[in-house]
Amino acid sequence: MSSLPAVLVAAGASPTPSPSPSRSTPTVPSIQDAQQSATNAASWVEQNWSTWLAMGLQILLIVVVAVALRAAVRRAITKLIDRMGRTAQAVDGTALGGLLVNAERRRQRSAAIGSVLRSVASFLIMGTAALMVLSTFKINLAPLLASAGVAGVAIGFGARNLVTDFLSGVFMILEDQYGVGDVIDAGVATGEVIEVGLRVTKLRGSDGEIWYVRNGEVKRIGNLSQGWATAGVDVTVRSSEDLDQVKATLDDVAEHMSKEEPWNEMLWGPVEVLGLDSVLIDSMVVRVSARTMPGKALTVERELRWRIKRAFDRASIRIVGGATATEDVEDVPDPTAAVAAPSVYANADSTQSVAAAPIVSQRSAPPAK
Repeated sequence: MSSLPAVLVAAGASPTPSPSPSRSTPTVPSIQDAQQSATNAASWVEQNWSTWLAMGLQILLIVVVAVALRAAVRRAITKLIDRMGRTAQAVDGTALGGLLVNAERRRQRSAAIGSVLRSVASFLIMGTAALMVLSTFKINLAPLLASAGVAGVAIGFGARNLVTDFLSGVFMILEDQYGVGDVIDAGVATGEVIEVGLRVTKLRGSDGEIWYVRNGEVKRIGNLSQGWATAGVDVTVRSSEDLDQVKATLDDVAEHMSKEEPWNEMLWGPVEVLGLDSVLIDSMVVRVSARTMPGKALTVERELRWRIKRAFDRASIRIVGGATATEDVEDVPDPTAAVAAPSVYANADSTQSVAAAPIVSQRSAPPAK
């Protein structure tokens, strides 16, 4: 019996050793490898440090210039607002200061304008500085600006009412369309302005209620406190009154009122008797008018009515109730008031009397022919 090695040799095959399990041993860097890595890092830093230094200095210069410019612009705006306030205080001490200047109105208007200017200046300066810093890092700003434009359009469509209110408030303040203390008719509400904001205007109505009116919804504004106002009073008297006496009485009232305080300051023109406004069969209307300072027309009208009524009572001139008022007739007792109304039962032949009778009499029929 031949052995297994001899058989394998005879078959022309050589025995192969059995595989042994292989183990991965970590490669420990040598001193030469560490030295080579350090040399490469030092060489890279040496090649790029000048670029980093230039970029850092450029970014620092951009930030310093932006901060300094922002501070200078905000300081200039603050000085401008303070100068506006000092001008208002200087005018406030003059004779026309109480008529033409409202300190609270000027203060709020100046504060609103200053806030808008400071915000716009800060946004423009800091936004430009941020874009310059990004460009320093070799960042392509075209995709960023395109994305910002798309986002701005989307936000604009979503908040278009807010943007409309804000822009309307800015132009209302810049154009000084109204201010604190003015009585305005905004269409949706009427009252005295107590606060003017960039988005909402607060009005106090005649009953004390506060209206919050969005600036974007105000399509037209009627300011009753700018320029001058007109006080008009219609006096209705009987058509039988003496017109010369009526006019003389009204002229006397106007003369005395124009000389008395504080009405002489509220009246910016003479009280004029314009004449007959309408003439009817039993009455006539006399129109009295006067130019007053803004917001005082209603006060002057009430005082005019008070004085005209007392003057007419002294002159025995009777004021009637309206344009179609009739003269009162003296109370005369009606002679027919004590007479009872005729009754259908008073007639015995009436249908009601016949129906109410207990025994109906038989009437003779007409003779036949």
